[in-house]
Amino acid sequence: MSMHEFHGKVKNIEDTPFGYTMSLIGGKWRMVILYLLAENQTIRFNELQRMIGTITYKTLSRQLKDLESSGLVIRTEYPQIPPKVEYSLSDKGSSLIPILEAMCEWGIDSQMY
Repeated sequence: MSMHEFHGKVKNIEDTPFGYTMSLIGGKWRMVILYLLAENQTIRFNELQRMIGTITYKTLSRQLKDLESSGLVIRTEYPQIPPKVEYSLSDKGSSLIPILEAMCEWGIDSQMY
């Protein structure tokens, strides 16, 4: 299925596969989070926040919860004191990585030096 199949038929972009995909990965931070999880396999909250740098605690927490509820991220909590929580990509989340890599390739190819 491609975008061409919807040409002239789209009344609401949210009703298309493209709209569904963008609802999962759209926004300022979600693709960044997915990319960093792909690069690091498993990562703790504070490490992720440090790697991103400019994201607030509240925003990162909300984005991770949304990605988890979408089935893209797995949250693993270890019963210890202090609590330890790690995040990793689910199989569904990992299936997006080729798309993110293609976007990186596009960025490399289209940069003007």
